[in-house]
Amino acid sequence: MAPVVLAHQIRAGATQVIDRSPANYAAHVREMIETFGAFSLTMDEMLVDGDKAYVRWTQHGSHLGAVDGHAPTGRPLETVGSAVYRVEDGMIAEYWIQQDAAGLADQLASPR
Repeated sequence: MAPVVLAHQIRAGATQVIDRSPANYAAHVREMIETFGAFSLTMDEMLVDGDKAYVRWTQHGSHLGAVDGHAPTGRPLETVGSAVYRVEDGMIAEYWIQQDAAGLADQLASPR
């Protein structure tokens, strides 16, 4: 049986926990590519302490799919996110992830 990872999607007022299997994570990545195109992800910082790792990243992509009710514009988008990963037996067992939702909302609302 494939391992299931507990994914804590942290967003003020709307935190949820998702059981992430390899199959549904692959579907999530496909959705990201449909929404943001062939995005790039730069790891800006990584700290490790025992069985936990903290990672902060910047993602650059294009607005190719609907995001939070905003129709695609094709414009470039930048998002910043971070997560704490708990590792067990050499694999991610659980993570707490958050994105800069306000920064993304500002970009989506701004006509360029």
